[in-house]
Amino acid sequence: MKRTKAWVGDAVLALFAREWILRQTDIPLGERAAVFKAMTCNQFLSSFGQPTQVEADIGVVYETRGLQAAFEYMEERLLPVFKKQRRKPKPPGNWKQRR
Repeated sequence: MKRTKAWVGDAVLALFAREWILRQTDIPLGERAAVFKAMTCNQFLSSFGQPTQVEADIGVVYETRGLQAAFEYMEERLLPVFKKQRRKPKPPGNWKQRR
């Protein structure tokens, strides 16, 4: 059941990410794929918990309240964190080297 909801949530997240990226005039065409990947990857989703569960939560919102509600959910919950992480460049190396 959770995997089915996550499958739906993943698709809704992908649509949200693509629509959001298309509205951003500051993202060059050559960087859109990388921004999309960053916004939909498990590493980013793990900021909110287990990635499959995050996608399942999106799927549940979509199935119970519709696409607009799912988009609003992601805009309120995920987007602020994504924007913050995007503004803050990561230092080179891995986390072990940064201790």
